[in-house]
Amino acid sequence: MEGTPEELTTLVGREVYSNNGVFVGEVDDIRLDLNRQAVTGLALSRLNDELFQSRVEPGKGVLIPYRWVRAVGDVILINDVVERLKRPDEEEESTLVA
Repeated sequence: MEGTPEELTTLVGREVYSNNGVFVGEVDDIRLDLNRQAVTGLALSRLNDELFQSRVEPGKGVLIPYRWVRAVGDVILINDVVERLKRPDEEEESTLVA
């Protein structure tokens, strides 16, 4: 994602949905690779309890890879997280963050 720092900060607070329309969470922070000047992940909070209750402690968030993002607008659409969470052995499994 290219753009000015001001444009990147507008992602914070946006709701994130799977491409099937399931609410996933809200963007709390952005993970950047400063060497490549690229967004590499989104830190989500206010998580959907149905998706994460058995995987994430209350009050914690998740870090999802930015490559899961399919569209950014009023909301952010990502690949179907539900299917990815059902395969914990997959390399792209979401990572817990404090």
